[in-house]
Amino acid sequence: MKHNVRTLLLLSVLALFLASCVAKRKYLDSQVALRISKADSATLANRVNNLEDNVNQLEQKIKDLNDANAKLAENANATQSRLTSQLSNSKQAYEQQQQKLQQLQSLLDQQKEKSAEIRKKMTDALSGFNSNELTVTQKNGKVYVSLSENLLFPSGSADVNVKGKDALSKLAAVLIVNPDISVNIEGHTDSIPIRSKFQDNWALSTARSTAIVRILVDTYHVDPTKVIASGHSQYDPVESNSTPEGRAKNRRTEIILSPKLDELYKLLGT
Repeated sequence: MKHNVRTLLLLSVLALFLASCVAKRKYLDSQVALRISKADSATLANRVNNLEDNVNQLEQKIKDLNDANAKLAENANATQSRLTSQLSNSKQAYEQQQQKLQQLQSLLDQQKEKSAEIRKKMTDALSGFNSNELTVTQKNGKVYVSLSENLLFPSGSADVNVKGKDALSKLAAVLIVNPDISVNIEGHTDSIPIRSKFQDNWALSTARSTAIVRILVDTYHVDPTKVIASGHSQYDPVESNSTPEGRAKNRRTEIILSPKLDELYKLLGT
C-alpha cells in the first residue's frame, strides 16, 4: 500500500514537473514569436515609411511635370498666337505689296502708252526730214529725238541754222499741246578737239544744248520749267570715233522726252 502511494506521489510530482516545463516552453516560444512579430512590424513600418516617401516624391514629380506641361502649353499658345499674328501681318504686307506692284505696273504701262503716243506725234510732226538729219526712237519709257549737227549747226558753231529752227518749231508745237512732257536736251560731239571760239568740246556741247533751249523757250514758248540743258562732250558716243561716219553720228543733239512721272515717283516713295 505504501509503495503504491509513493508511486502515485512520484507520478504526481513528475506530472507537475512536466506540466511546468511545457508551460515554460510555451512561454519562451511565445516570447520569441512576439519578438519576431515586433521585428516584422518594425520592418513593415519602415517599408511603409519608405513607400510613403516614394509616393510623396512621385506626387511631387507628377506636380512638377504637370506644371511643366502647363508652362509648355502656355508657351505654345503664346507662340502660336505670335506666329498667327506675324503670318497675318506678312499676308497683309504681301497683299499691299502686290497691290502696289499692280499700281506700279499700271503706271508703267500708261507711261509706255504715253511714250508711244508722243513718238507717233513727233514722227508725224518731223516727217519732212530724212533719217540722216534726225531719228525718233523709243526706249526705257522715253522718246529720243536725235538731231544731227548738219541739221542744226554749222561746224564748230552753236548758232542754230534756218532748217534747224524749222525742225525745232515743229517739235515745239507738239510740246506745247502736251505740257506734261519733260524735255532733256543733251549736246554731244565727236572726239576731235575743237578749234574755234569754244575752249573745248565740253563748252561746245553745252552751248549747243543751251542754244536750243533758248529757241524753244524764247521763240516757241515751251514751258521753261519742263526743260533741262546739258553737255556731254565726246563721252557718250553712239558710234566709234575712229571713222568719219562714226564721228558724224556722234555730233548730235538729243532731245529726250519723258511723260509726266509724278504719280510714279509718288508711288515709289510710299
